[in-house]
Amino acid sequence: MVTITGEYQGELHCIARHEPSESTLATDAPKDNQGRGEAFSPTDLVATAFGTCIVTTMAIAARKHGVDLLGLRFKTTKEMSTDSPRRIVRLATEVWMPIPENHPAAKPLVGAANACPVHQSLHPSVEKPIAFHWAAG
Repeated sequence: MVTITGEYQGELHCIARHEPSESTLATDAPKDNQGRGEAFSPTDLVATAFGTCIVTTMAIAARKHGVDLLGLRFKTTKEMSTDSPRRIVRLATEVWMPIPENHPAAKPLVGAANACPVHQSLHPSVEKPIAFHWAAG
């Protein structure tokens, strides 16, 4: 169990604190929803959680296969609904792999990406495509 605490700072800004590490982060409402966009919005954090969860889960699986994923990069693009209620409708992720597609660990790593806990926790109506770009073999 992990506890996150927070405080509203006014002007649509919040500060959140990760209790185990005591690290903090700020949030702000996005420009398209009355904010100034000066920090991650709450839905930006969902996109961040999705991208980093994919990579972290793949790295855990890579350890089992003796593969070093150092240099792996990702990009997650969040799309919001245009109708009401306001919600995330799509989290498109691209992953640049430091190994070729024919590597023996490639298939289990793709499986790990699709099984990450955030992927499994998001509502089924949220589109979650993951595109892989493999290193030259």
